[in-house]
Amino acid sequence: MAYFVPLLSTFLFFSIYSQGNALSSDYYAKTCPQAEDTVMKVVKEEAKKDRTVPATLLRMHFHDCFLRGCDASILLSSKGTNTAEKDAPPNGSMHGFYVIDGAKRAVEAICPGVVSCADILAFAARDAVVLSGGPYWDVLKGRKDGRVSRASETTLLPKPTFNISQLQQSFRLRGLSLDDLVALLGAHTLGFTHCSSFMNRIYNFNATHDIDPTLRPSFAASLKGKCPLKNREKNAGISNDPSPTTFDNTHYRLILQKKSLLSSDHALLTNPKTKSLVYKFATSKAAFHKAFSNSMIKMSSLTGGQEVRKDCRVVN
Repeated sequence: MAYFVPLLSTFLFFSIYSQGNALSSDYYAKTCPQAEDTVMKVVKEEAKKDRTVPATLLRMHFHDCFLRGCDASILLSSKGTNTAEKDAPPNGSMHGFYVIDGAKRAVEAICPGVVSCADILAFAARDAVVLSGGPYWDVLKGRKDGRVSRASETTLLPKPTFNISQLQQSFRLRGLSLDDLVALLGAHTLGFTHCSSFMNRIYNFNATHDIDPTLRPSFAASLKGKCPLKNREKNAGISNDPSPTTFDNTHYRLILQKKSLLSSDHALLTNPKTKSLVYKFATSKAAFHKAFSNSMIKMSSLTGGQEVRKDCRVVN
C-alpha cells in the first residue's frame, strides 16, 4: 500500500525549514568559546557510567531534527493538556534527557543565556559518535530553541516498517537524499531495539509466510527465542549488532547477511542505488564514516527555533 504524508506535514516542513537560522562554525567564538569542550566533558562522564548513553543521544538528535528542525522541541516537557514529543510512543523508551540537562547547566555556569539547547544536543550527538569510535565533524552553530512540542507530530517520524519509497519520501521532505538515507541509517550500529519494532517480521508476516522470507531462518529463530509471542518481558529486545557500543560498519554487513532487525533496514537492498551504497559501506568503514559525517552536517542544519532557553525542559 502506498504511503502519503499529509499535506499539513509538507507545509510544516516547508514553512519551518525555509525560515532557518544561519549557522556558522564560529558562532560562539567570542561569546562562549568553551561551549563544546564543556558539553563533551559531561557526555564523556555520563557515557562512562552508562554505555547506552551515546546511542540514546544520537537517536534523540535524529528525532528532534526530523519534526520541526533541530530546535530541541524533543526536550520540552508536557504541560497542561499538551503532550510533548518526548512522551509520544516513538520516544517512549528514550532516556538520557538528564545528560542534556547536565550539559546545559554546565554551559550556563560559564556563559549564561548564550548557548541554545538545540546546539547542545547537536554537540552531544556528535560527541556520542566520537566516544563510540566514530568520526568527528565540525558542528555548525547558532540553532535556536523552539517553543512548540506536540506528541501528535511524532507520527511523521520514519517507521521501522517503511519500504524504500516511504523512506525516500520521508527523507526527501527534509531535503535529504538517498545517499543521506543510507548513511544516516548506519546510526543503527549503536544501541538496542525492542521486540515491538520487528515482531511483524517474525510472526504472522503475511498470508503465505509466518516469518519474513528476507530474514535468515536461523536468525529469525533466535529472534523468536528472545521475543516470544506471549509472556514477553516488558522491555525485551536485542542489541542492534554484536558491537552495540561501537560506531562501526557492522550494521551494513548484517543487512547483506539477512540479519537486520528492521524492515526499513532491509529495504535498502530493494533499490539499486541504496543497495550499492550498502555494499560500499559494508566493505569500507572509512567510506561510511565520511558519508555519515557529511549527512549529519546536512541533517543538523535543519533549523526552526526562536529563542535560547534557560532550561531545556521549558520555554522561556
